[in-house]
Amino acid sequence: MMFHIPGLTTSVLLIAILSLSSSLAIGADDYPSRPIKLMVGASPGGTTDTMARAIAPPLASSLGRPVLVENRPGAGGNLAADAVAKAAPDGYTLLVSFTSHTINATLYPKLPFDPVTDFTPISMIATVPSLLVGNPALPAQDLAALIALAKAKPDALSIAIGGIGSSLHLAGEQLKLMADIRILNVPYKGTAPALTDVLGGQVDMMFISLVTGTAQVRAGKLRAYGVTSAQRQPSFPDLPAIGEIVQGFRSTAWFGVFGPANLPADITNRLNAAIVAAMTNPGMREQLQNEGAMPVGNSATEFAAFVRDDVQRWAPIVKQSGARPD
Repeated sequence: MMFHIPGLTTSVLLIAILSLSSSLAIGADDYPSRPIKLMVGASPGGTTDTMARAIAPPLASSLGRPVLVENRPGAGGNLAADAVAKAAPDGYTLLVSFTSHTINATLYPKLPFDPVTDFTPISMIATVPSLLVGNPALPAQDLAALIALAKAKPDALSIAIGGIGSSLHLAGEQLKLMADIRILNVPYKGTAPALTDVLGGQVDMMFISLVTGTAQVRAGKLRAYGVTSAQRQPSFPDLPAIGEIVQGFRSTAWFGVFGPANLPADITNRLNAAIVAAMTNPGMREQLQNEGAMPVGNSATEFAAFVRDDVQRWAPIVKQSGARPD
């Protein structure tokens, strides 16, 4: 059906349509033409902020525009995620998120966005494993002995939780579920006070990031029982992966870059190529590895599949834990 608009000929209308199409194409071809903002749902100095600030300079160099980091902490990363979900899908407002992105899908009864459908996954930056550590006064010398002790004395041992619903909290719930043991949760407002009480012997054990826990283990202030990655870590070659004792166990924090839903494919591909190039740079790899991180830099398709699967992987663990948002 054709509509007649008074005073507007068919040729003029065609020119207008072609002009609009041309301007949209030029906009995509010219990307980026202004600074890009990386939203971070955590405070400055944390691991997510560190990842964002590590990736910003190589992105800026590759794209030829400034890449700025904006911290918007709160609600387990949901405030920053919501801002990006509602942003224009033009590649100028991106999200650097972490494991909570997929945990929150189950942890929060209601979110103002869908963690899967309201975002365009661009690439994973890196993964960071954690350590299960305990006070050296514990009689169990290794993980098998620790599990045996927990089985013999249900709820007698305690585990510190630095943040309800965090990947470290849920690593503990996953261990309890898979090893069929009962350990008493002791929640804290942050990793620092939790670590203080494990060091002091008020609490028996905790999961802690490889970055934070390495120095304490090497100083003999904590005993390491296992690492949460699928394989052993080069920094602790003699320390078993927990999965060697508890078959199938794996729990690593991940960090990645997202755009809003419906981000054009050419912009997604350009951003992905810039991140992948950064992750293969020897200097960047060394910087991340010094932070205890394993660089990734996968394709947008691979990252999207991972995000969907990770929501499903965490769902039964979150439900089993009974965790509720702070």
